[in-house]
Amino acid sequence: MRVSSQDVTVVALLADPDAPTEIAQRMARILPARLADKSGQGRRFDVEVVSEPFTAGTEDPPTLMRRIMDRGSAESWDIVVALTDLPLHSHGRKLVVDLSHEHGLALLSLPPLGCLRLQTRARRAVEEAVLSLAGPRATGAEGPPQSQPLLAPFVSRLAPIHPGQVGEEETTDLRYIISGPRGYLRVLLGMVRANRPWRLVPGLSKALAAALATGAVATVNSTIWNLAESLSTPRLVIATVGSVALMIGWLIVDAQLWHRSAEVSREARRRARLYNASTVMTVGIGVLVCYAGLIVINLLWALFILNDQVFASTTRTPLRAAEYWTLSWFVASVATVGGALGSGLESDEAIRAAAYSKREQERRRMLQDDGGDQLVT
Repeated sequence: MRVSSQDVTVVALLADPDAPTEIAQRMARILPARLADKSGQGRRFDVEVVSEPFTAGTEDPPTLMRRIMDRGSAESWDIVVALTDLPLHSHGRKLVVDLSHEHGLALLSLPPLGCLRLQTRARRAVEEAVLSLAGPRATGAEGPPQSQPLLAPFVSRLAPIHPGQVGEEETTDLRYIISGPRGYLRVLLGMVRANRPWRLVPGLSKALAAALATGAVATVNSTIWNLAESLSTPRLVIATVGSVALMIGWLIVDAQLWHRSAEVSREARRRARLYNASTVMTVGIGVLVCYAGLIVINLLWALFILNDQVFASTTRTPLRAAEYWTLSWFVASVATVGGALGSGLESDEAIRAAAYSKREQERRRMLQDDGGDQLVT
């Protein structure tokens, strides 16, 4: 690691576009002061944020570390910490962070940090990585880097993290991986958060327009009134599950979001299952948000448009709060089916843009041009 003069350490946060860049920019405002307080010895830190797709075309950690090293050698940086929202794998394990004390490099994968308090966890992870790289062992003191303790932000009883295997020819000298079912769940939730499922709602404008139109018409339909009054709560729940499942399945199939690996290795199959699970959860959360919004909109529309005397004469039931709720609930299920049909008018690119982060979109475009993995209907 290079050491700048006048006790100033220049730290570059090399971040993939979209969420990693936003996280890096927010932490860069407070990182210099926090690093100076924790390091002591009168050292000062300057933090720069560089946004560029350094993971383009590859997910191989050794290749990424070489890219980061080449990028850092062209600049006057002392330490480079790279952040990506792609899940990385090494020797069949899910990678959390790679460190190279000799070159002052760190590669941090955000999904293993989970979905809650991501900004805080990422900031603490970057702080520990920088302090480790700027410490005595990084400047040439004796002792193998592997003897260092685990990085505090990564250690959790809910997500077992431990040192991982490092190849002899790799730039990395210290690696942390995550394992076990709880670790898998943490990575999965981190991937879903990186996809930002709430963006699916405004991203499906044509599907939403079809759902709203269907709901508006169904709310004033006397046949729907009678059906809603005749359905028990278990049947309403079944209608909800069925309509939401139909919407999720249709979006995944129509936009070719399902990932199938053509490789026969166990690692490839596991990776495909992880990506598909994140897809189902991402689309599912987005559809559920849409469903909840439809209930609210249908309820407001019913309160405005329905006449209690007409409703009572048709259904022989007074129009009370329970009837408003039941009708709005059932109409939301009908409208969701209409939205599923309307989603067929959306382009595949529009659905992928709404369902995935920018880096995940680029990864999937690369896979479509590659023979190793496939996205299928």
